[in-house]
Amino acid sequence: MGTPEFAIPSMQGLINEGHDIIAVVTQPDRPKGRGKKLGISPVKKLALEHNIPILQPEKAGDSDFCGIIEDKAPDLIFVVAFGQILTKRFIMIPRWGAVNIHASLLPKYRGAAPIQRAILNNEPVTGVTVMRIDEGLDSGPILYQEEVPVQPDETAGQLHDRLAYRSVDVVISFLRLMSEKKLKPIPQDHSSATYAPKIGKDMALIKWDLDAVRISSLIRALDPTPGAWTTIGDKKIKVFASRVIDKTCTDGIPGRVSIGKGDAFQVETGRGMVEIREIQYPGKKRLPSEDFLRGFFVAEGTILGKQSGSE
Repeated sequence: MGTPEFAIPSMQGLINEGHDIIAVVTQPDRPKGRGKKLGISPVKKLALEHNIPILQPEKAGDSDFCGIIEDKAPDLIFVVAFGQILTKRFIMIPRWGAVNIHASLLPKYRGAAPIQRAILNNEPVTGVTVMRIDEGLDSGPILYQEEVPVQPDETAGQLHDRLAYRSVDVVISFLRLMSEKKLKPIPQDHSSATYAPKIGKDMALIKWDLDAVRISSLIRALDPTPGAWTTIGDKKIKVFASRVIDKTCTDGIPGRVSIGKGDAFQVETGRGMVEIREIQYPGKKRLPSEDFLRGFFVAEGTILGKQSGSE
């Protein structure tokens, strides 16, 4: 059971290992793009390529759909970024249980956006967890975990891809250990749980009088989507792929642009300075900062955007 790109590597891993996937459950086709044509999920596309039966319920917990899955009598259900809440009846169907592949070291970062929140909070390490699904939010017993270090200046998109591919090894190792009866479920310590609510566009505006570390982590956490943004005059631009080049300086002007060596796009903050390596002008493609500056003149000393006290 899965829907987006994150679920693809682990599903492909199961296929490559020769496991018998009796069905794939994914979200219904949704209108996409300007033409609002129905688009299929990445998981459905992969299932079609391998002639795996596809099920697309509006609500997987409905009684009729539970009956369909009960008739198929699966041994095990993997859930990887599926996007729907499952009922108790549903998760009790497979004889080996229903398990979720979650992109954090549970009980840390339960919820919809564990990857973005790990970047936003400058975590040095995250990971992939296999947990038995219960009726709570990512609260079931932990069956298997692997740690993954977060790389310096890594974006949410880069970490997403690394964790997705790491999930292949996690899934294969989990299945092997489970078949050998070497796994012991470990109840989560609910008192130490933290949550990772969905990232919204309302948090994407950069407040340049915050410190450089916080600003850079915000930019990287929202890269590639929805993208952190600021303004040059009356033009809204999105910025990506940042790094901190100074953590301590306090005598700058928040939001002031400095064009460094090789057209490096550097911005002063409330404390320190960040470098922006990719910029997107409205309606245009995301570009390396040096390419952006060739087509859009930004004067040395230009003041970007707003401050934290601005509306």
